[in-house]
Amino acid sequence: MKYVPLILANLFRKPVRTILTIGSFGVALFLFGLLAIVRGSFNQGLDVAGADRLVIINKVSLIQPLPLSYRDRLLQIPGVKQVTFANWFGGVYQDERNFFAQMAIDTPTYLQMFTEFKVPPDQWKAFEADREGCLVGADLAKRFGWKIGDRIPIKGTIFPGAWEFNVRGIYTGARRQDDTTQFWFHWKYLDERRTYSKGMVGWYTIRVNNPDDAVKVAKAIDTTFANSPWETKTDTEKAFATGFVKQMGNIQFLIMSIGGVVFFTLLLVTGNTMAIAVRERVRELAVLKAIGFSDVFVMLLVLFESVIVALAGAGLGLGAAKLLTLAGDPTHGMLPFFFLPAGALTAGVALAIVVGLASGIIPALSASRLRVVDALRRV
Repeated sequence: MKYVPLILANLFRKPVRTILTIGSFGVALFLFGLLAIVRGSFNQGLDVAGADRLVIINKVSLIQPLPLSYRDRLLQIPGVKQVTFANWFGGVYQDERNFFAQMAIDTPTYLQMFTEFKVPPDQWKAFEADREGCLVGADLAKRFGWKIGDRIPIKGTIFPGAWEFNVRGIYTGARRQDDTTQFWFHWKYLDERRTYSKGMVGWYTIRVNNPDDAVKVAKAIDTTFANSPWETKTDTEKAFATGFVKQMGNIQFLIMSIGGVVFFTLLLVTGNTMAIAVRERVRELAVLKAIGFSDVFVMLLVLFESVIVALAGAGLGLGAAKLLTLAGDPTHGMLPFFFLPAGALTAGVALAIVVGLASGIIPALSASRLRVVDALRRV
């Protein structure tokens, strides 16, 4: 600690440059945080996918339905423990920009399958008793200011007409990354009112007795419905989520590539600035060696200065990124998982330390090997 004043005096020898260098680091790490948020949002479904859940869709396409009669047949397949289903609704609330997932669910079985979602018992009971009732995620309710008892009008697009729902409950997730931006309502209500595809569902989700048998069960399901009018394609929940990520792969790749180039450019520029700042102080470092400080001390002094600047910038940048997530999702539902996890924060700090060390190591080694006479001779 007794050398802290010396380190600070060296850092603020040229305060403007030091502040700008810290600011450059801050911008770079802020961008790193944003990239981590975007990547986490794209991969959200992969992180929360259940190892014992399989998703069954129409072999032709996800938008093609499957018969309700498949539910009982699925339960008869060896290895299948539970079955539920859902249907995409795709309506518009007030404005087309107000996008959020709306799904008609099989009320008796949906929460039994997705145990990570939590609904207070009294709210669930009220939802079950109201055919026009709906459950909304906590983040979705916060976004629109909805509360229990509100009447929500939604204009149907896939299923035309004016649809109205009563908010009977607000669900939460057991984990931070669970999606609480969805809108659920009764599949029976959808099936009663729609004018086509009656008795059809969008997709099935099943739970297997043993996750190790998932591949075998998936094959048995697709074999059972082979050569039928509605053939199936069964994947693990993780593989199903991966398919969605691949559909948006070009967007993700574009964002990550551009952001990555800008990020590393900022780090290279910042590292070069720090290296120049050290080289300018060669004579001062030589004086330290002349009055008895060792080569190792001089080297560590330079490295500490570099790391302190890097950590200060990392604190500013990552702190700003974290504050941005606390303020809510600025994409209005396009990135429902708008969260900077602790792992990304740790990785950002570690990266800052590595860059700080890398930018200071060459000047530090040069300073430690410098002959005092040669250094003092420089102008």
